[in-house]
Amino acid sequence: MKNALKMKRMPAWFAALLLVGTLASCRTLPDADKLPDTPQKANPTVETAKGTMQKGQASQLLQKRWANATTDLKGLAVLEEQATGVPLIAGNRVQLLFDGPATMREMMAAVKGATTSINLETYIFDQDPIGLEFANLLMEKQRQGVTVNIIYDSVGTIGTPQEFFDRMKAAGIHMIAFNPVNPAKARGDWSFNNRDHRKLMVVDGTVAFTGGINISSDYANSSLFRSRRKPSNVDKNKVGWRDTHVKIEGPAVATLQWSFVNNWVRQEGGDLPQRDYFPRLAPAGDKFVRVLATDPGSNSEIYKSLMVAINEAKKSVHITSAYFVPDQQVVDALIAAAKRGVDVKLVLPGVSDHGLVMYAGQAFFEPLLAGGVKIFQLQVAVLHAKTAVIDEAWSTIGSANIDRRSFIHNYELNVVVIDPAFGRDMESAFNEDLRDSKEVTLEKWRDRPWADRIKEWASRLTEYWI
Repeated sequence: MKNALKMKRMPAWFAALLLVGTLASCRTLPDADKLPDTPQKANPTVETAKGTMQKGQASQLLQKRWANATTDLKGLAVLEEQATGVPLIAGNRVQLLFDGPATMREMMAAVKGATTSINLETYIFDQDPIGLEFANLLMEKQRQGVTVNIIYDSVGTIGTPQEFFDRMKAAGIHMIAFNPVNPAKARGDWSFNNRDHRKLMVVDGTVAFTGGINISSDYANSSLFRSRRKPSNVDKNKVGWRDTHVKIEGPAVATLQWSFVNNWVRQEGGDLPQRDYFPRLAPAGDKFVRVLATDPGSNSEIYKSLMVAINEAKKSVHITSAYFVPDQQVVDALIAAAKRGVDVKLVLPGVSDHGLVMYAGQAFFEPLLAGGVKIFQLQVAVLHAKTAVIDEAWSTIGSANIDRRSFIHNYELNVVVIDPAFGRDMESAFNEDLRDSKEVTLEKWRDRPWADRIKEWASRLTEYWI
C-alpha cells in the first residue's frame, strides 16, 4: 500500500495529525552531486556464510558470474557500495513472484512447512478473507510449537479491528504494533510520522520473502499478468493488483532476519522467544544480493542506490513504480540518462487506488517527456509494484516507492540483485507490463483537460504529505 493510507482508511483528524507531524520533522534527501562516480577499488566487498571473501577469491567469483554482462557490473557494484556502505552477499537463490495469489501460495506453503520460527513484518494486515486465512494458519503453527513473531504498522492497520490482533495474541503469537497512533501505548522510540512500510517474512531463518505485497485481499485477484485473455475495458473496482515479491534462500536471509530483529528491539518488544533465528546457511544459488533496510536515520541508502544505478546506466533504465512522486534530482537523473542515449521507460499507474498520488506524479510528466523519457500507464491492473531493472543486469525489488516519504520518513526494505540472468527475467516482466500499457506522448499530454492540470497542481502542493 501507499505509505499514507487509502483515503477511505484515513479519518480527517488523522490526516491533520500526519500533516503536523511531517511539518515538525522535515528532512532532506542526499545531495546527488556528492554521490560517487569513480570506483575507489577494483572489486566490491563480497560476504558469504563464512565471512568476507578474500580479494582474489571475490574477483574470480565475480568474473565467473558476470562474464556475460554487457556492462561493467564490478564498477557499478563498487560505486553502490561506496554510496551505501552495504556489501554484496553471494550464494543466494532468488525467485521472482508476480501478483498476490502466486505470492500468497508460496508464503503459505513456507508457513505450513515451518518447524521453529516465523517472523512477519507488514504494513497492512487486513481482516478480510486473505488476512483471516493467513492469521488462522499462523495461529495453528503457534499451537504446533512454532514461534510466531509479528510487527504490524499501527497506521497501515488503522482500519483493522483490534480484536483481530488480540485473537492472534491470545493464541500465543508475539506481536508489536509499530509506532502506535496513541504515544501513551508506545514502548520504544516513537515518532508518529515514521511508519514501518516493510513487507518481510522469514521462516526458520532459512527462507525469506520481501517486496511490495501486504497481507490483504486486495491481492486476491490476479492482475492478468501474462494472461492470454485480457479485458479491453478495465473496471477499477474488480481488476486485480499487479505487484512483485521475491523469495530468497541463502546467506542473505540472515541479513533480512537481522533487519526484523533490529526493528523489534527498536520498538522495545522485549526479548524474542529463544529460537535459533540464525542457523548456518549454506549457499543456495549463484545470485549476488545487496540488502538495503533503511530507516529515517539511515541517510536513504535505497535512494542513493537507485541514483547511482541511473547515473551509471549505459543501455536502459526501466522502472515500474506504483506511486511515483520524484524529487527534482531523480527527474534530472532520468532526463540526463535519456539525453546520453539510454532507453529510459517508466511504467506507472493507469488505474490507481490513490488518485491524489497519481495526479501528484503526473505533475512531473511534461519535463520528463520533453527530456526524452518515455512514460507508459498500465491499464489492466492496479499497479503496486516497486521495481527497476537497469542495463538488464541491476535489479531492485522492495517496499520503497519513488517518493520522499519512502526515502526520508519510512522504514523500508529493498533488495538489489546484480545478475544478468535475473535481470533478463526482470526485463521480460517489464516488457509484459509494457504491452498492457498505453504510452503517454508529449503532444497528447500537452492537450490534456484543464481540470486534470488543476488536480496535478493541487496534488503537487501537497505531495510531501501524501
